[in-house]
Amino acid sequence: MSNISSKALTSFKYVYLAIFFALLSGFFHPLITNTSFDIVVIGSLVLAVGLAGGISLYKAATSETKKEIFFAAGFALITISLYFIFYFTGRT
Repeated sequence: MSNISSKALTSFKYVYLAIFFALLSGFFHPLITNTSFDIVVIGSLVLAVGLAGGISLYKAATSETKKEIFFAAGFALITISLYFIFYFTGRT
């Protein structure tokens, strides 16, 4: 696989994830209710932090070295994401 097609594929994966997170965090709600898109951006960032935590936990399970660092970072990121979810829904 050439270097250019590899970079294009990687870029496509990240664009796909960004679009998926935007749709998952309620992209159409501000369009229907004519409100601000701030909550969609915040929701996408919270989902991205949770995804980074999940990827870190996966790396902890598959890595031969630095398992403790990936494990701690993964749970820390997931905890931060969960805190933001509770904070933005008004439950804290």
